Amino acid sequence: MKKQLRILGLLILVSTQWLYAQKIDLNANLPMDPAVKKGTLSNGMTYYIKKNVEPKNRAQLRLVVKAGSILEEDNQRGLAHFLEHMQFNGTKNFPKNELVNFLEKSGIKFGADLNAYTSFDETVYMLPVPTDTLAKLEKFMMVLSDWASQATLEGSEIDKERGVVLEEARLRKGAQTRMQATLLPVIFRGSKYASRLPIGLDSIIQNAPYETIRNFHKDWYRPDLQSVIAIGDFDPAVMEAMIQKYFGSIPKAESPKSRIIYEVPLKGGTEAVVITDKEQPYNIIQLYYFQPEQKEITGQNRRDKIIRSLFNDMIGQRLQEQLQKADPPFVYGASNYGSFLGNLDALTVLAVAKGADVEKALIAVLDENERASKFGFTDTELQRAKLSIKTAAEKQFNEKDKTASERYVDELVSCFLNDVVMTNEAFDLEFINQYLDGISLDEVNQTVKKLITKENRVLALMGSEKDKDKLPAAENLKALLDNTGSTVTAYVDETLDEPLIPVMPKAGKIKSTKKVDAVGVTEIVFENGVKVNLKPTDFKNDEIKFRANSWGGQSLYDNASLMNASVASAVAEVSGLGNYKATQLGKFMSGKIAQVNAIVGGNSEVIVGSSSVKDFETALQMIYSRFTNNKLDADAVKGFMTNQKGFLESMEKSSPPEKVYRDTLQAVTANYNYRGMPMSSEKFGTVDAEKALKIFNERFSDASDFEFTFVGNFDVETIKPLLATYLGGLKTANKKEKFVDRNVNPPSGQVTKVVKKGTEDKATVTLLVSGTYKPSDLEELNIQALGDILNIKLTEKLREEEGGVYSPYVRGSASRVPSPRYQFRIGFGCSPANVDKLVALTLAEIEKFKASGATQVDIDKFVAKQKLDFQSDLKSNDFWLNELADKYQKGEDVKSILEEGKLLDKLSIQSTKETAQKYMSGKDMIKVILLPEDKK
Repeated sequence: MKKQLRILGLLILVSTQWLYAQKIDLNANLPMDPAVKKGTLSNGMTYYIKKNVEPKNRAQLRLVVKAGSILEEDNQRGLAHFLEHMQFNGTKNFPKNELVNFLEKSGIKFGADLNAYTSFDETVYMLPVPTDTLAKLEKFMMVLSDWASQATLEGSEIDKERGVVLEEARLRKGAQTRMQATLLPVIFRGSKYASRLPIGLDSIIQNAPYETIRNFHKDWYRPDLQSVIAIGDFDPAVMEAMIQKYFGSIPKAESPKSRIIYEVPLKGGTEAVVITDKEQPYNIIQLYYFQPEQKEITGQNRRDKIIRSLFNDMIGQRLQEQLQKADPPFVYGASNYGSFLGNLDALTVLAVAKGADVEKALIAVLDENERASKFGFTDTELQRAKLSIKTAAEKQFNEKDKTASERYVDELVSCFLNDVVMTNEAFDLEFINQYLDGISLDEVNQTVKKLITKENRVLALMGSEKDKDKLPAAENLKALLDNTGSTVTAYVDETLDEPLIPVMPKAGKIKSTKKVDAVGVTEIVFENGVKVNLKPTDFKNDEIKFRANSWGGQSLYDNASLMNASVASAVAEVSGLGNYKATQLGKFMSGKIAQVNAIVGGNSEVIVGSSSVKDFETALQMIYSRFTNNKLDADAVKGFMTNQKGFLESMEKSSPPEKVYRDTLQAVTANYNYRGMPMSSEKFGTVDAEKALKIFNERFSDASDFEFTFVGNFDVETIKPLLATYLGGLKTANKKEKFVDRNVNPPSGQVTKVVKKGTEDKATVTLLVSGTYKPSDLEELNIQALGDILNIKLTEKLREEEGGVYSPYVRGSASRVPSPRYQFRIGFGCSPANVDKLVALTLAEIEKFKASGATQVDIDKFVAKQKLDFQSDLKSNDFWLNELADKYQKGEDVKSILEEGKLLDKLSIQSTKETAQKYMSGKDMIKVILLPEDKK
């Protein structure tokens, strides 16, 4: 059995043997993936092309511009980002909003699929497209080409977009933005980056002359600073011809401006700053050790990067162990080396303090760094870290023909921006095989000393103003940097070397087997009552996913026990698994790809997880152990409880407006039912860890009413004996349970709640329409469609026409558990002065649906998107797992999964009209609004 499960690993070895013929030269430059065609057009534009058939009939297109906010003049701050917006408001071949309209008709949703971003040094346009017809692919390339050079930038459209960009800027305002204004000049060491946040200045966004915006486009949107990237299911030769056709004719810039490469200077020494804000809920320390950027150009560069990755893995494990103590020194701690900005890399150390005890948190992370610097890491730590890296490389290689184009395209964007290459999976694995084992412990330990220095350090404390009197001054923090670690001792690597399951179970027998050929599922029932549904797939080469459901969950416990039930899963997780403490389990799992999460949910208990093919038996052992052997780790749980309670207290003390608003919204929509109220430190303080674990064991002590679903690369007959041992071998009591409907539902009637909190001039609006419905797949589809189409209309009305919001949100959903209920949730942020106007416009759009239904154009957009997604979903393990597990739990026909396309054809103007009339009468509506505090 184990031999069969290891066949995949053998295939990896055989298929890479040819690579061992020659040694990789560390002094040579790394090779670009030979499947990538890189070229340069006569006008200077770079292009990358790679054929990749995952997913089938899809492609990822990108236009990358080496121009961002760093290139803005003082009178252009924010215009790089503004220009990104304008690209969707009219180009030569797609005037005004026709571009978005065309793409949405093709099933590409604005925001979710069609998007862009602007950073300091670049602007990137993202376009995922279907490739089933050449005619459409040509039009998609035309879109990309228009973005490269043909933005119309009409004055009227610029004026309309000002409000949208200002609303996006408004959404970002708050404690973090205010503190950032003080922090960035320190972190960026006085460089231009400190004053060039991409969002820019409101005054410039509001008033910039048209020509100032057009000049930025003229100066920087030029082919020598651009790259078009295409990865997907197409003929590379055809794609190259399209690129030459649509981008080759773009003229070179005449007398181009010099594209200056800006840097963050290394000033030496140490800088420290303490920044507080009354809406900052917790105290966080950020420590940066800056280093010159180390690009991955040669083989030696890659080997050096692997050494730093080993450091990241090992120091991260040590900091995680601190949280397992009964009195952890911080709520969260991390230490990681990586790229920073411009010409720098950085070792970034973070620690979230417990309350105002900042010094304790900082000393703890500094001590851990000093321990690593003084005593180094242990050989056992290094071997585990190496095993993790090798396992990841093997899995990546094994999935090379099933890797989504999105991963490759993002890497090629980085290649263009950073002048590096993307090596392929075979080279990556071969490099690991040749050089990983040769990295010595001494090399890693010497690297630690290079990363942790007394030069080029910046220490920042972002704190709550309510703790201001208790926080150390900047000079005191600086003094700590060089006065810690004097008492540290060498790290002791605590491990446990025993099987996950000390006594193997006796395999159970299969009671019945049934095949559902329509969906490729084999249904098995074991004599102990456990049901297992198996769907073998070839969507991934080295992936098996699973989920098990059983009704009950927290609903079976009264209010007095609810808190214990709600944290039961966390208590079990923090305590580890079986005889293994959590930290020991992490070490045991090094080099293994398997994860299992057991959750006591609201109405059911759930096991969800995944594994590689070779580690499938380990995953099953983890499941078995969750059902049979859970022990309380008193110290780890005490630390967890203390941290969580302290964090809640910090949030309550500072009361940031977003938290107050979310809590109010949750309470109102739950009709103030105790079971639906937000978590508080007072409630959390009532938890009894032993009782919580007792509840967890109650929920997972009897597997007879669990139904397991497995989807992935396995052979049914091969894994049956494993399933019989670890699932069929579970002891069961043949007890069937149902959930209890606790009636946590929104109130009926019209409810309005206004929250006044915060100082920024911004508002948040949520409208909730809900009620009961008669369940059916078609009714639920109509509810979803109405929500999605209303989202389209509100984007057009509130964003494009009014310029009053950045991104409205509408979602229509329905659930049959615990009782059939639907809801439409509508939300947006805006100026407080515009709340009433925008709410009125929203309600007016709803009235249009009730009077006339959705337009056929918008229905077609929704259907196109759903069908496009459905085609991809049918080749996804996640989709099949979730759909099958959900259908089986609810006792529904799994063959109906294939009926979505037919249901979509039943959507109509009339059905959306009837849905709006039925469910959006206006009689039951909750409106919760966040406004700034009244000025005193």
